[in-house]
Amino acid sequence: MSAYSQQLTFFREWIKHPLQMASVLPSGRPLARMMAAAMPTQADCVIELGAGTGVITEALLQHGVSMAQLLVLEMNETLHAVLRRRFPQAHVLCADARQVNELARRTGVLAPAGADAILSSLGLLAMSPQLQHDIVSAALAVLRPGGVFVQYTYGWRSPMHPDVQRQLRLRCHRSGMVWRNLPPAQVYTYVRADD
Repeated sequence: MSAYSQQLTFFREWIKHPLQMASVLPSGRPLARMMAAAMPTQADCVIELGAGTGVITEALLQHGVSMAQLLVLEMNETLHAVLRRRFPQAHVLCADARQVNELARRTGVLAPAGADAILSSLGLLAMSPQLQHDIVSAALAVLRPGGVFVQYTYGWRSPMHPDVQRQLRLRCHRSGMVWRNLPPAQVYTYVRADD
């Protein structure tokens, strides 16, 4: 499937489900590379939430993440089918990100210590603080000590609600801005304050 076909598929799904999609177009390659670069140096076990058409998935594989230790979640059935075709060897599941804890354990992807990184393309800014809390707390349950939760946003501040960050005891670091993305995006990295 060409990049143009992927963009067209993504756009069609946005038209059908505008409230479920964080963007009109999939992430660009420069954003995907910055997301992958925000992971710890030796990130082996990685989970991706809201993978869309797989632009970030592709960057993770190019970054050296093994398909055997990559769990990819996408809730949209059409986009899930695209991901399954593109990455047949990876663990690609059609599921809600709130189930990440259970799914990571059930698939056997999870390392004994937990995931090194969780990369999210979910539209946190459009979510209620409660939904953010449910998703991020499920993700943190499978993240190893010192692991990172990486999230991008089209907004001008951290996409995670301050109350959620406080409740989950997270420190936030702005990793950078990607101007060569449509629209431009910022990447944020979250770690537990006690790590």
